[in-house]
Amino acid sequence: MQQYQTREQRMKFYKSKSWRKLRLFVLERDNYECQECKRQGRVFTSSHNTDKHKNLDVDHIEELPDRPDLAMEPDNLETLCIRCHNRKHGRYVSRFKRKPNKWDGDEWW
Repeated sequence: MQQYQTREQRMKFYKSKSWRKLRLFVLERDNYECQECKRQGRVFTSSHNTDKHKNLDVDHIEELPDRPDLAMEPDNLETLCIRCHNRKHGRYVSRFKRKPNKWDGDEWW
C-alpha cells in the first residue's frame, strides 16, 4: 500500500498519468459542477479549464494520507470548486471576517 504522508509523495501522485486520467473521468462524471455547491442549491461550473487557472478540484472525500487505499477509487472522489475545497480544508480564511475584540463580553454600564 502506497503512503502519501510527505508533500513530495503527494506531488508525485498528483502528477502521475493515472491520476490525471482519473481526475478527468471524475470531472466528466460530475458534469464539471461543484458537488458541494449543488448540495447547497447553487450551481458552479467550469468552462473546462479554458483559462490558465483551474476552477475545479477533484477532492478525496476520505483524505489521501488517512486512506491511501482509496486514492484511486472513483467513489471516494468528488468535484469541488476552489472555494469549497479551500473551505473544507480550512485554507485561506476570509480577510473580511471581524477580528475578535478584547472588550467583547464585558459589561457596559
